[in-house]
Amino acid sequence: MESTPNIIDQFIGKDSRDSVSPVMRWLNPIWVAASEKGLTFKHIVRKEMTNPYGTLHGGISALIIDDAIGATTMIFMPDYQCVTVNNTIDYKSSAVEGDTLLAETLLLENESKIIKLQCEIWNADRTRLIAKGISKMLKRAK
Repeated sequence: MESTPNIIDQFIGKDSRDSVSPVMRWLNPIWVAASEKGLTFKHIVRKEMTNPYGTLHGGISALIIDDAIGATTMIFMPDYQCVTVNNTIDYKSSAVEGDTLLAETLLLENESKIIKLQCEIWNADRTRLIAKGISKMLKRAK
């Protein structure tokens, strides 16, 4: 099997219009980078992602976090199906339509059937944390 960085190379710089995930197709992030333990995606905040106050809807932040973590499990654990047990999100600051966001995932624990991953959403220059999510997931063989 190809190593994870080699698999990811085919996606870097591309959008997600052809994703197997309908949610990822709707979010349509750009694949930015991969490390040994995580992925980075770029999102542009669109009008339909905002709340009545014109800021990024908290539910969309949660969706970005959950989707990025899901993609991470699919890439890093292709022999497993991972399902969310819980997802805890801390909202730190806001974003508005047109803002560029970076969603960065990190595999924190992979020692048992329950794995732990993190996703942080940052503004484009990484000076402001928008939200941080920690997910525990059940890892099951396919």
